[in-house]
Amino acid sequence: MSMIALTLFLLLALLAARSYFLSFRAQKSAQYIGTTPAFDIRTHLSGPILSEGVIFGPTGRAVSRFVAEMEGSWEGSRGTLTERFQYSSGDVQNRAWHLTMGNDGTFTAEAEDIIGKAHGRMEGATVRMTYRIRLKEDAGGHVLDVTDWMYLMENGAIMNKSEMRKAGIKVAELIATMRGRDAQA
Repeated sequence: MSMIALTLFLLLALLAARSYFLSFRAQKSAQYIGTTPAFDIRTHLSGPILSEGVIFGPTGRAVSRFVAEMEGSWEGSRGTLTERFQYSSGDVQNRAWHLTMGNDGTFTAEAEDIIGKAHGRMEGATVRMTYRIRLKEDAGGHVLDVTDWMYLMENGAIMNKSEMRKAGIKVAELIATMRGRDAQA
């Protein structure tokens, strides 16, 4: 019996180590130093933006799709990014992020459904942001920990991947594109 318990413990420890060292969450901003094109949210999250994405549930199946119209505006080190999501279910969600840039590529962001402040960092062609979000009551009202990565492409498009976790367990994942609406074909 103790050999089974030890084996189970080692298996769980290996899974935890894999999640910590070899996963999406294990990426560090410093790994992208010098990558190009340089991502500056004051430039690349400014003006009208169109986002299209898919949300996957814990089993990896697509559970929702969305199209979002976004608008970014900046005055010095402070900016606002408004988002209007239209989901495949017909639901609509609005959010306004209020962003404040630091002097070293870091920033903070606040929104109504975010608990405390989101913390972000620009490095090379990437932006990483972490935060806690409270889902709407009709979605269960859960509080999720989010790791959000944006990757700037050579043509100016932004690829976005987010992982949402509850108690350390991945419960959802989002993949989206963002591009200036003026750049649409």
